[in-house]
Amino acid sequence: MRWSVGIEAEGDRVLSREEVVELADAVAASAGVATGIGTNRYGARLVVQAGSRDEAIEKAAAEFGRAVAKAGLPRWPITRTEAVSEAGQGEDPGVPGVPGVPGPSGVPGNSGVPGNSGVPGNSGVPGPSGVPGVPGTSGNSGDLGGEG
Repeated sequence: MRWSVGIEAEGDRVLSREEVVELADAVAASAGVATGIGTNRYGARLVVQAGSRDEAIEKAAAEFGRAVAKAGLPRWPITRTEAVSEAGQGEDPGVPGVPGVPGPSGVPGNSGVPGNSGVPGNSGVPGPSGVPGVPGTSGNSGDLGGEG
């Protein structure tokens, strides 16, 4: 079964756009996307094949570790994990702001809701929206798609 697994690590400094782009390149082989531009966290959402939620998290964590090393990022402690299967199994009911993962309907930043990647004004650049200097975010802060 395919699982979408989110992993986040938190550290002691703010990450640059270039660092997160390196992480995005490293997780791309696992159908992954990376986040963390302008924050003291980096994370990824990876797609893995696994028979259970625990196995999915274990496989994704191993791939995440390889990607972090390949990107040359510091190894910070993992502060959050979540997993959702294709069938909707898993403890997490959804992650607002992550395309392809079910979440509460009508919440700004959800897949299919204005203010998300794939909508004019956002070029799919992973990371927090509305960060000055990040191409494609147009100052959008998840406010239902308004260009800012």
